[in-house]
Amino acid sequence: MSASVEIACGGAAARIALRGAELKSWRVGGKELVWRGDDKFWPESAPILFPVVGWTRDGIVVAGKRYPLGLHGFARSEDFLLVEQEEDRALLRLRANQRTDALYPFDFHLDVEYIINNNELYILIHVMNEGAGAMPFACGLHPGFNWPLPGAVGDHVVRFDAEERAEVPVIAPGGLFSARRRPIPLRGRELVLTPELFEEALCFLDARGAGLDFAAPGGPSLRMELENFPHLALWSRPGAPFLCLEAWTGHGDPEDFDGDLFAKPSMRILAPGESARSAARFIWRP
Repeated sequence: MSASVEIACGGAAARIALRGAELKSWRVGGKELVWRGDDKFWPESAPILFPVVGWTRDGIVVAGKRYPLGLHGFARSEDFLLVEQEEDRALLRLRANQRTDALYPFDFHLDVEYIINNNELYILIHVMNEGAGAMPFACGLHPGFNWPLPGAVGDHVVRFDAEERAEVPVIAPGGLFSARRRPIPLRGRELVLTPELFEEALCFLDARGAGLDFAAPGGPSLRMELENFPHLALWSRPGAPFLCLEAWTGHGDPEDFDGDLFAKPSMRILAPGESARSAARFIWRP
């Protein structure tokens, strides 16, 4: 088992790996909520996405030079430093280094903070531009949760806080975002989950609401509330016993985009010394 840190409050506990600052376990009342990873379906649990979200077209271009930055960036494969820890809180940090410079030529630090409060888990991402010039970035959360939820039976649904569009972008070859759309069986604010939905990720760009409930009607539910994450995504693999509730500040390259990273749609630009914060709260209701 790789190095990790544990936090706890009341009858709840979470374990976070230093590799990638990745949430590996969240237990409430003895029930495990987080997907543990399985090579058969998906070996990860909850990667942190930075400094891009999604696929790129053959890497990124900055000032005319191409860098081999791939899917979801590099944060998930870097070792973070534990800089602060309390019983119910942990703060982990990644700073720019020689490996990241070869993929993303910007000086930064990335903080990921976890706070547990009984049946609630907070995840905060804080990005700081430590360089002398402007810095484009995107970040995201990609946590996988057990599906069915512990103690649940029957169909599960996702219930959005607002009525989202009943269509999502078609994902083109290479994971790029197409301008084409495909319908999904969203009825009002509610989407009944079936394995057939997940031949591709369901991406709600510029979502109308800032939260959702993953629930078994009449049974338990897991709520996600977002701050400063404009995009939502749901992802699984057909037949896999997990569901990812994803929150993004940016998204993958559009199908027709091959420009500079500063011009990529949905990237955020930080001035020298500027920082940005995004956060999510997850609430387990048994």
